[in-house]
Amino acid sequence: QVQLVESGGGLVQAGGSLRLSCSTSRRIFRISTMGWYRQGPGKQRELVATVDGSGTAYADSVKGRFTISRDNTENTLYLQMNNLKPEDTAVYYCNARGAFTVESSYDYWGQGTQVTVSS
Repeated sequence: QVQLVESGGGLVQAGGSLRLSCSTSRRIFRISTMGWYRQGPGKQRELVATVDGSGTAYADSVKGRFTISRDNTENTLYLQMNNLKPEDTAVYYCNARGAFTVESSYDYWGQGTQVTVSS
């Protein structure tokens, strides 16, 4: 089965930084659109950022503060989070989606990693 292994979450004060990592198989990493989503307390899961062959996209709430990137040698997705705010507190999920064929699409999720930003 496909695994997305996340790390890097933790507790940080407002204004601080964290870097999240997500590792998966070479096969999935090379063909997928990769992304980060988050779900804060009492909120629905929302898109944070995505990256594919066409470039990157960000939620308005994190533009200028977060950077998504790929290490194609290590098959690892990163989310560099700077100038963190208390409202960034959430469980962050790694996602891989795409299609092996026209008829066979996929949507894989990691277990999530907690990010807590204190004021």
